[in-house]
Amino acid sequence: MGKRVAIVQSSYIPWKGYFDLIGLVDEFILLDDVQFTRRDWRNRNRIKTRDGLKWLTIPVANKGNYRQKINEMAIADPGWAGRHWETIRHHYGRARYFKEYRGWLEELFLKTEERLLSRVNHRFITAICQVLGVRTRVSFSMDYRLAEGATERLVDLCLQAGASEYLSGPSGRDYLDEELFAKSGLKLQYMDYSGYPEYEQPFPPFEHKVSIIDLILNTGPAAGEYMKFSAPPEGERLVRGVPE
Repeated sequence: MGKRVAIVQSSYIPWKGYFDLIGLVDEFILLDDVQFTRRDWRNRNRIKTRDGLKWLTIPVANKGNYRQKINEMAIADPGWAGRHWETIRHHYGRARYFKEYRGWLEELFLKTEERLLSRVNHRFITAICQVLGVRTRVSFSMDYRLAEGATERLVDLCLQAGASEYLSGPSGRDYLDEELFAKSGLKLQYMDYSGYPEYEQPFPPFEHKVSIIDLILNTGPAAGEYMKFSAPPEGERLVRGVPE
């Protein structure tokens, strides 16, 4: 079996599909030395509340400077973590598995000392992977040499990482030069985010695209049953690095 790699910008407490992408590869590279995008998933995500979806946003110091890279983006207010934890505690305090995960989540938020957005995202992503049982290596693109060109950069990162396969998000169909992957001997595949089962989620209607925290607090140890990384698609086990 060859090595499969995915390359994506870091996000704050991402949704379950993000972690499925991690769980289905051998190395997940955070592409954080690219330009920060405003009103995106880099520094915010959503949770479910009685009053509908609510954004949790990490304030960043990018006023007047929109060319900063994600890994250069500093956090503007160190009090963000305490506020986010209180919001989650308030809205998920009665969730089925809140008591079991309260200590873990509280420490994750309140002991966050990182002052750069990229490092905060990495902290949360790796901690959540541990809870989900995902052992995929999570690295940074700055650990590698970067080539010019959008697709060229991805292909070169794959080759440096020793990959034979690249797993892209479905939106990659709109911009990737598939021929460059083929010429480099890399198999290109696209993630499929359809067909997720619903779970017991308070405050209908059901919403899939919320933070993974929603799934963990509502389903607990059964979270993997509502994801894709632990299910062998079409008889082939794709998760290498996750305990059998």
